Amino acid sequence: MMNESNMRDRLHRLYPAEEVETTWPRLQARLDAARERLPPNPHAKLWSEEDAILITYGDSVRREGERPLRCLCDFVREYLGEAVSMVHLLPFFPFPSDDGFSISDYEKVRPDLGSWADIAALGRTHDLMYDLVLNHCSASHEWFQQFLADQAPGRAYFHSLDPDTDVSLVVRPRTHPLLSPFETAAGKKWVWTTFSADQVDLNFGNPEVLLAFVDLLLLYVERGARVIRLDAIAYLWKTLGTTCIHLPQTHEVVKLMRDVLDEVAPGVILLTETNVPHEENVSYFGEGDEARMVYQFPLPPLLLHALRRGDASRLTAWAAALDAPPAGCTFFNFTASHDGIGVRPLEGLVPMDEVKEMAAEIKALGGKVNERSHADGSTTPYELNCTYFSALKNQGDDAETHLRRFLLSQTLPMCLQGVPAFYLHSFTATENDLEGMARTGQNRSINRKQWSWNDLREALSGDAVAARVLSVLVERLRLRSGIPEFHPDVPQRILRFSDTVFAVRRGGVTALHQLGEDSVWNPISAGELLWADEGVSFVGDGLILPGLSACWLRDPAH
Repeated sequence: MMNESNMRDRLHRLYPAEEVETTWPRLQARLDAARERLPPNPHAKLWSEEDAILITYGDSVRREGERPLRCLCDFVREYLGEAVSMVHLLPFFPFPSDDGFSISDYEKVRPDLGSWADIAALGRTHDLMYDLVLNHCSASHEWFQQFLADQAPGRAYFHSLDPDTDVSLVVRPRTHPLLSPFETAAGKKWVWTTFSADQVDLNFGNPEVLLAFVDLLLLYVERGARVIRLDAIAYLWKTLGTTCIHLPQTHEVVKLMRDVLDEVAPGVILLTETNVPHEENVSYFGEGDEARMVYQFPLPPLLLHALRRGDASRLTAWAAALDAPPAGCTFFNFTASHDGIGVRPLEGLVPMDEVKEMAAEIKALGGKVNERSHADGSTTPYELNCTYFSALKNQGDDAETHLRRFLLSQTLPMCLQGVPAFYLHSFTATENDLEGMARTGQNRSINRKQWSWNDLREALSGDAVAARVLSVLVERLRLRSGIPEFHPDVPQRILRFSDTVFAVRRGGVTALHQLGEDSVWNPISAGELLWADEGVSFVGDGLILPGLSACWLRDPAH
């Protein structure tokens, strides 16, 4: 079969011939077993205009005396229903640090969260998306404990270097040292730790590691994953004397995993997470043979920049220059996630002085800024730590202005080419969790509040801000799901009306967004208003958009 031929070729690009000869039969055996074990492909199509994704931790909503996964299931069904088609369930595995992204057991559900049965219950009404955290594991994982004891197989699963090794070319997403010391049965060793001393990087130069993660990939498919997110994939392969980011071997590993899925589970989507400048990010589409979906990482900081300034010009210029994704591929359009708002994707799009100015504004709102180190010892902002709701409050805003600006931020991604995704705390208009950040000492905790069920129900009742936000977003998502022009495969064309208006055309539907606070007239022909904010109206041969408003309209001919 073609996929098997591709896989064998990819193995030859990764490993010496003698290792391929022993690895290939074992990979084939895994594929044969998966074909027998996995059900026929239940997904007739990859995606549609009905798709929208909820991003959440398993314990973002808690009810006393109940497993959080069951509580989350109740929240999704009661408050969101069919407004979202899929739940991205952030890492739910046992972990000692980094809120789940330092995994000590890839096969188990944390007992304090629930069980695989609880996840399956959620999967009965919504598709599921899981993380495959493959760049690193926790230092408490059995593999690393074997490394410390100098025992197989783990002793060959990690990178240990002389502490004097020159690693100055390695691109760093953090400011701490790249190598961390550990006492082992074979003496003190310095181990590669890209993200923290508890997140030890795995050695994919060892084919045993690759096979172990193919096993996990197939396990997650068997456990109901519709999308599998490859976390921090850009840093996977290490070759000294290089930047160790986006190396050709990393792309080959992603393509190999795509081949595996296409062979045994063709309806399952591979998503790469690479918080880097746009051209680097979209390289993970390959030639349409790599990830089926990539994050639209410039969107969150660009949209924040545009809305805080009431100026759509940089957002418009970026969107107008986007190449369409390859056939069978699409974008993951989001504004907020469990992480902060990454600003590396602004490189080449927004001058650094404006990035630093925005970082200062976020700090003034009570947020934090994580930085990254450069080879010359300097640092620059890497990530803004703030909820997206809090980040969009400008100095001097009244509550209604702030609310309109935030709703506009969540509405705009609904009309872009791709699949829209929404963090739970965007649906609930969550403010910065300063107490949570103080309790953990971690900047990212500001955006990871855990709601009690009773508090959340109260916040979502009556005319409270969170209730209004949830109601509006659910209504717009339900309307969107009935507009075939918003299918992810329908191309987009960016229109230019003024510096404050962001306008995009999908088929016969045009979506306009006034990012400024003043009303603006747009020279656009009358059409059927599918949806519009209050005050949007046709006047003469144009359309009036009040400040911080939007609308979707269809050409009369359609």
